[in-house]
Amino acid sequence: MDVIPLDDLDRIDRAVWNELTGDGYPFLCHEFLTALEHSGSVSPRGGWRPQHLLALENGRPVGLLPLYRKSHSWGEYVFDQQWADAYRQHGLAYYPKWLTAIPFTPCQGPRWAVAPGVGNETVLTSWIEYLQDRAEREAVSSWHCLFPRPDEADRLRALGMSIREGVQFQWFNREYRDFADFLDTMTAAKRKMVKRERRKVEEQGIVMQRVAGADVTDEQWQAFYRFYAATYIKHHSQPYLNLDFFREIALTMPQRILLILAINDDRYVGAALSLIGTDTLYGRYWGCDEEFSGLHFEACYYQGIDYCIANGLSRFDSGAQGEHKIARGFEPITTYSAHWLRDPGFADAVERFLEREKIGMQRYKLTAQGYLPFKHADPDRQ
Repeated sequence: MDVIPLDDLDRIDRAVWNELTGDGYPFLCHEFLTALEHSGSVSPRGGWRPQHLLALENGRPVGLLPLYRKSHSWGEYVFDQQWADAYRQHGLAYYPKWLTAIPFTPCQGPRWAVAPGVGNETVLTSWIEYLQDRAEREAVSSWHCLFPRPDEADRLRALGMSIREGVQFQWFNREYRDFADFLDTMTAAKRKMVKRERRKVEEQGIVMQRVAGADVTDEQWQAFYRFYAATYIKHHSQPYLNLDFFREIALTMPQRILLILAINDDRYVGAALSLIGTDTLYGRYWGCDEEFSGLHFEACYYQGIDYCIANGLSRFDSGAQGEHKIARGFEPITTYSAHWLRDPGFADAVERFLEREKIGMQRYKLTAQGYLPFKHADPDRQ
């Protein structure tokens, strides 16, 4: 098995990449990842140096691993800055490190692709051996794989990596006929709350519009980007993604895009952008330039739930954080990340830390489940 590094994704044909990755998870497709590189949203200058790994068997591509050499920990949503501080206090360098993740995207999903008939463990072992050898020669401290699927986390654990657990909140479609059918599963108080929030949006004169990716105009893209950037500016930071990124995915993968626009007095006042997978809606970006009561919940949650029910999608992944989602029917699920540290002393310390942290995360998940708004406990809930 040969391992070839790729410093940009244009070095591999789009069709070859997408044939291996499939089309179920939009963030792993060639179009999304190359748009990050083409737009400069991901670049060596910004601390994200692409070093993707291609596995070849007799010259045939059989495995793909997105990989970035990082000089910081921004845009990851799994926080290891304390580890970096500990390294610094001991006179060691935590950066550069390697990262397998979808940049700026805390959405659980496949983190690599392997051709049918080729053993996952064989390809993974080749990548790990390659990375461990290069880490020693290039003074790279570690390799981290963020938000893999549970089965992928199990594979990485079996190969000796430390596993970190987290909690997110996701909505699950239990064959609801419509939004009212979903509301009927809630207690009276929570059902009343959701109805009140949706009604309040209408009473403020706001009209919600869903636009498929192919139909989004440049005016609408510019309005969306203004709102998206405003979300970061309000928190005194810069947006991770630029308008060129969104314009590129609008051209290359429009069938994966759902834009929700909020209109008041014939003006766009807010927007939320989601990406569409085979069975999952991924809510990703949101912003507004005026504060309206309930608009965030309507644009980011209720419109997405409506869309999932109408289109038969089984899950709505609305991203990281947000305990306010629980009362609106989003259930706590366990997320994973995998970590290999070259220094054995720090590797042992991190392993012990993660074991303690895991206990706290599991307790937190159980506590969150106790706040779900449903009338009856469902054994199928996460």
